[in-house]
Amino acid sequence: MSPESRRPVIGPAIQRRLGSTALFAIVYSGVASSVYFALGVIVDHALGLTPFVFVVVGLYFLITTMTYVEGASLHQERAGSTVFARYAFNELVSFVAGWAVLLDYVILMAISAFAATNYLAAFWAPAGRGEVELVLALAIIAYVAIVNVRGITASRIGRLGALSIAELALQLLVILLGVAMVFDVDTLLDPIELGVAPGWGDLLFACTLGTVALIGVESASGLAGEVVVGRRGLRRHVASVTVAGVITYAGMGLIAVTALPIVGGSSPLGDGTLREAPVLGIVGAFEPAWLAEALRYAVGAMASLMLVMMAVSAMLGLSRLAYSLATNRQIPSAIGRLHPTRSTPYVIIVVAALLAAALVLPEDLDLLIGIYAFGALLAFTLAHLSVCVLRYREPHRDRPYKMPFSLRLGGGELPLPAALGAAVSAGAWVSVIVQHDGARIVGPAWLGVGLLLYVVYRRADGNPLLGRVRIPERALRHEEPEIEYGSILVPVFGRPLDDDIMQTAGRLAGEAGEDEGGATIEALWVFEIPLSLPIDASVPDEQLRRARQALARAKAVGEEYEDVEVATATVRARRAGHAIVEEARRRGVEAIVLAAEEPSRTRGGALLGGRGRPLDVLLGDVTKYVLDKAPCRVVLTAPPAPRSPDPQGTGRGSAPIVPR
Repeated sequence: MSPESRRPVIGPAIQRRLGSTALFAIVYSGVASSVYFALGVIVDHALGLTPFVFVVVGLYFLITTMTYVEGASLHQERAGSTVFARYAFNELVSFVAGWAVLLDYVILMAISAFAATNYLAAFWAPAGRGEVELVLALAIIAYVAIVNVRGITASRIGRLGALSIAELALQLLVILLGVAMVFDVDTLLDPIELGVAPGWGDLLFACTLGTVALIGVESASGLAGEVVVGRRGLRRHVASVTVAGVITYAGMGLIAVTALPIVGGSSPLGDGTLREAPVLGIVGAFEPAWLAEALRYAVGAMASLMLVMMAVSAMLGLSRLAYSLATNRQIPSAIGRLHPTRSTPYVIIVVAALLAAALVLPEDLDLLIGIYAFGALLAFTLAHLSVCVLRYREPHRDRPYKMPFSLRLGGGELPLPAALGAAVSAGAWVSVIVQHDGARIVGPAWLGVGLLLYVVYRRADGNPLLGRVRIPERALRHEEPEIEYGSILVPVFGRPLDDDIMQTAGRLAGEAGEDEGGATIEALWVFEIPLSLPIDASVPDEQLRRARQALARAKAVGEEYEDVEVATATVRARRAGHAIVEEARRRGVEAIVLAAEEPSRTRGGALLGGRGRPLDVLLGDVTKYVLDKAPCRVVLTAPPAPRSPDPQGTGRGSAPIVPR
């Protein structure tokens, strides 16, 4: 194994890029694991319509996967829905999405640990009941915390991929054997009485509970920017995880209601130990007895492993989300504090493990899954809405994956799957609040505490509630602050001075990059659109050519510096100064490196014939606006004076740096 493969994933950067197998593994592990604990609860509500419910959930899974893949490919930052909401709306909405997902991660760890003990009972019966069950569940949570504090490696994620493929094969085997041995159409259809067994409310609630399978999509989006998958690969990923998920869910639902038939409006899977380990109950109904016993051991082993790995994956997602929230000043830095040697957010990991342990104590699966649905549906609603809004706010930004079926509406493209997903998610979220007592009480209470924490923390630091505020990673290590910039915005204008500006930015970013595993320069070209034209008017080809050349040159100059990556972008605006300030605020950069306009030959301001204040003769409108309105430090690179000598003989005059 190479040294890179043993380095932890949670730090500032992954040392080894992950492929499509890792992406599939994380998403599908959520689907596969949820079957083991959610099937009994869903069958209890949906009864004979369980296969239909799982088909509906599969279609929603497809829509949500498309939304997350487009959003994560558009803004390749950690944290999923909270990132989408940040760029589509503001920091407050972003925090709400992230806070809801944090709750889901904690609940998922508790559910996975609790369910794993019931599948271990296939080998040792006491593991699934009483004090032994509780001790084992707490031990699993402790193991998950230790593994994540030590750091998840790329090789461990690779093993999760192999385990997910083996799990898919086992579940397909169970489905095929079930169809051959126990499936009967009459057994499936006879107990169904629409509106009665199941009732309409139970049917709707069962559909919302199925969203527990989708947490893998959120976890996988936390690896954005660290998974190397091409455009075609992203399309294949959407298709593969959807097909695997629908087959697994619908197939297991079909076998569940025929292997253990519904009698008198209730299913054996809805009661007792079968509710907590439903797949063991299904394979136990197979014949001959030796086959049922062999499958019990196989399912018990595989389910236990998958559920533990699901808990590890949930903690991984929580760690990366907490890191993102902390570096964006949405939760206190003390909560997101990083381990001095492991680079993992150990404080939030310990807190999450304690919360998960507390949630295990009641041993109430219905309560946990209902609260989970509250947080998941809120996050998914915001994710779908964000991708719709970003189609209008960032129509020209490169999208490695763009979901199909869009409608030209209101001067932009509305992605119909995301719009449908937002409507369905919002409606399902309301239904959970109406029908589930635990979700109605715990969900709003969790949100209320989070919003109070957010407002108090932001106000105490004097930060805006809606604007983005970023801090470098070293702040989470409690290191002494230095004047270094890990993210810099550099407007370029196609002038000779652009090289000097990029060199200044490269030096500043390079110093930060040495300590933080890499720094980013955002090279920006602003197309100023006259008021006489619509903002989306076509840009002349000559301007496009100049912009491309200037940005390509800026990228080449900036990336001459070690540990520096240059990202390029274009925006349209009425005024360049306003666009620069807004992009700096939206991107949360730590500094703007800007070139002042050519100095005037008239010195001294209005008294000597100049215009305005004395400084105005040195600064043009764009520079003055940025200096006055910028949300971060401004490093001003002045052009050479017309008559100043060049003591170094380089052909350039002096270029002083003036930080604001």
